[in-house]
Amino acid sequence: MNKNNYVAIMAGGIGSRFWPMSRTNFPKQFLDILNIGKTLIQSTFDRFAVFIPIENIYIVTSDTYKEIVMEQLPLLNPDNILCEPSRKNTAPCVAYISYKLLQLNPDANLICAPADHLILEPEKFQQTCLSALEFTANIKALLTLGIKPTNPNTGYGYIQFEQLAVSENVYKVKTFTEKPDRDLAKTFVASGDFLWNAGIFVWQIKNIVKAFENFLPELHELFSNELESFNTEDEGNAIDRIYPQCVNISIDYGIMEKAENVYVIPASFGWSDLGTWASAYDTIEKDYLENAVAGNNVMIIDATKNMVHADNKKLVLLQGLEDFIVVDTKDVLLICKKDKEQEIKEYVAEVKRNKGEKYI
Repeated sequence: MNKNNYVAIMAGGIGSRFWPMSRTNFPKQFLDILNIGKTLIQSTFDRFAVFIPIENIYIVTSDTYKEIVMEQLPLLNPDNILCEPSRKNTAPCVAYISYKLLQLNPDANLICAPADHLILEPEKFQQTCLSALEFTANIKALLTLGIKPTNPNTGYGYIQFEQLAVSENVYKVKTFTEKPDRDLAKTFVASGDFLWNAGIFVWQIKNIVKAFENFLPELHELFSNELESFNTEDEGNAIDRIYPQCVNISIDYGIMEKAENVYVIPASFGWSDLGTWASAYDTIEKDYLENAVAGNNVMIIDATKNMVHADNKKLVLLQGLEDFIVVDTKDVLLICKKDKEQEIKEYVAEVKRNKGEKYI
């Protein structure tokens, strides 16, 4: 394994669209959403540990989740858990690991990836990542992985790319588009030169730091001023000083949409961002009535095309429903039409307004 290759697994989100399973104090990356015997962050860690040295794997998460990460990833050095004191989106998250590695190993080549994605073909994923690392090791590039679209999904961002490759299966990015409406998504897919934005990035540390200097100079100043504190006992104090001053901005909007040296690898490795219950439905094996069931004690009678998640110890009997999401937890039961799943985030806000934090 190349000792200059690193990965930062971003694990600070709260996964509100997977409510009521995903809660603020125990969000979806720490859950076995698909009922496969592994949590999402465990699957992500295992996927990278095949080709990245374990000592070079970092988790960037909220300070409230450090104990959960330690419990779920016992092979990980606790010093490799970077704790954010507040949620400030992905740009500060990427800056934290980047400036830390700049101080530790200026030759570092880094993959930044979310903790809660599903990859059904890990060997293809590994090959794609190694190709990406080889490219960024030799080119001053900010690289992202794009997924070849299989349908006009409106829940993903899209990447448009040049048709002439600059290297084997590597293309210059033309534009980024946030979640489009269905008609525009259909146009994108039909054109053949758009990909889904997987939110997985690869770059040399010195190149992403240069990008912060150029496009997010305030963040660059905050982190570079504390550079000598990284990888010392004062690192936590430095982060506590930095984060209250950080702008809340994504790495996509802050850097990727503005930089000129942005490239993409079109890929296909059975990817889903598992952002919603409907994406879980698409992933889980269906019964003969097209129900996706996560739970060993669910009975289905005359019900079709539902997404059902329930505790194995609880008997759940479903009759007469079609195209519903049914999620049963110890204190919340959610029954929601599948076509309303993008609104679950709003329902959570409504619960918070009416019932306080208890069920959030």
